[in-house]
Amino acid sequence: MLDKRQFYINGQWVSPSKPQDLDVINPSTEDVCAVISLGSAADTDAAVAAARAAFEPWANTPKAQRYALLEKLLEVYQARAEDMAQAISLEMGAPIDLARQAQVPAGAYHIKNFLRAFKDFQFDRMLGAHAPNDRILLEPVGVVGLITPWNWPMNQTVLKVVPALATGCTMVLKPSEIAPLSGMLFAEIMDEAGFPAGVFNLVNGDGPGVGTEMSGHPDIDMISFTGSTRAGILIQKNAADTIKRVALELGGKGANIIFADADEKAVKRGVMHCMNNSGQSCNAPTRMLVERKIYDQAVEIAAETAAKISVGPASDEGRHIGPVVSKPQYDKIQGLIETGIKEGARLVAGGPGRPENLNRGYFVRPTVFADVTNDMTIARQEIFGPVLSIIPFKTEDEAIAIANDTPYGLTDYVQTTDATKAARVARRLRAGMVEMNGKSRSAGAPFGGVKQSGNGREGGVWGLEEFLEIKAVSGWDAA
Repeated sequence: MLDKRQFYINGQWVSPSKPQDLDVINPSTEDVCAVISLGSAADTDAAVAAARAAFEPWANTPKAQRYALLEKLLEVYQARAEDMAQAISLEMGAPIDLARQAQVPAGAYHIKNFLRAFKDFQFDRMLGAHAPNDRILLEPVGVVGLITPWNWPMNQTVLKVVPALATGCTMVLKPSEIAPLSGMLFAEIMDEAGFPAGVFNLVNGDGPGVGTEMSGHPDIDMISFTGSTRAGILIQKNAADTIKRVALELGGKGANIIFADADEKAVKRGVMHCMNNSGQSCNAPTRMLVERKIYDQAVEIAAETAAKISVGPASDEGRHIGPVVSKPQYDKIQGLIETGIKEGARLVAGGPGRPENLNRGYFVRPTVFADVTNDMTIARQEIFGPVLSIIPFKTEDEAIAIANDTPYGLTDYVQTTDATKAARVARRLRAGMVEMNGKSRSAGAPFGGVKQSGNGREGGVWGLEEFLEIKAVSGWDAA
């Protein structure tokens, strides 16, 4: 069992102010794999004080020096890739091949994209040709609190830490207490890369403890949170008294609209995307809206596709899905599957309980419901597991109405070979992102949602701008 009780504060690994141990559970085996300590207000205060002291010198560090340190971060991160893959697989149940091929590379991908965006980013700009003596200065927001989830730990950590570093902010990171090992390894990587003491700090803790301390802390200027909409609401309320900036990347209930003229792989592609990472992705296409003309065929293909997905331990190599992250998550998913059955959805694949060959671990059967209506619980709530709901529609207008009839608005998907229709539908969908015909968004595209999926954007130039304040200066001597 790994002993990971320490925190990374002011460039040092330090013991918590008071012991409060928490077991980290391997979701494939239900065994304890590590022990961490949950931080207190004193630990949070120490980390924030270190970040505050480091802020002015880091904010005034030349851009070229910050760029060089980020290049070093990428180098060290890539050198520790296998260690990171093992940590992610152990803590949150990503199959080791998925950890190596997707989870860990997501972090390197975002570092590279931020380096590209940062290289040409202008922090000092003219207002315009009409105002030669006015300048617009983009300056770091200050000390930022970063709260990251367990489902794509390095994807989310890098999307917050790297743009904050690039723009001159200092920070305190609170990884998920359910899956903290990758975050602690990232702190080791930051230390090896040589960032000045206090620029990056890590304190483990839970939401009611360290999370609440951070969101309400008077010396934290901004909170960037990724997680559930429920937690995001609490964070925003707690942050209100200090008028700090709050950036939220929250839940989703993505609609995948499949028209009759979609390509032949559209349904299978949608099922696999929904089930990837055991369904634990906020942008998963969990509502498949299918035009009535091809509905029966699509249901058959979806059921067959789900039935062929294998489930197994995260330590096994191969193309399978692993467990969900925890017992509470497993129990929630099981309850929603039972609710889907009770409310009259037609179960065509999977269902309650573990797969037949597994009697230990938080494994969920890849599940598909047909004949779902958009007022059913499984169509309204984010399940965050390998569960797909299929809903029929007759017309384009009906499909758009169903897609938009949700409190969420993160990622929607459109499948049609009619380019004009695809563009028309994309414009009408109330979502922060729309992906069409299996084409992923390109490097540097902004990630984020609308409505209860949150606010703000991560990635690329937009991700840098999230951590900047705008200062307007007049009477600037152009000479």
